[in-house]
Amino acid sequence: MDRLDRLESQLAFQDDLLETLNRLVASQQVSILNLQREMAALRQRLQQIEIPMTTPGQEPPPPHY
Repeated sequence: MDRLDRLESQLAFQDDLLETLNRLVASQQVSILNLQREMAALRQRLQQIEIPMTTPGQEPPPPHY
């Protein structure tokens, strides 16, 4: 009977652990999806920003003191 009690106890512990891990994975999935949305929005904003690229020859000379 002791063996059966031990097995039932282990099963209960494993069930609890599995439920905890499932909640953690679900929470992490929500976080990942939110981060992916934020990253997509940032990519979109970066594409909208136009930074003029100049070559050294196009820059005005620095002022001399």
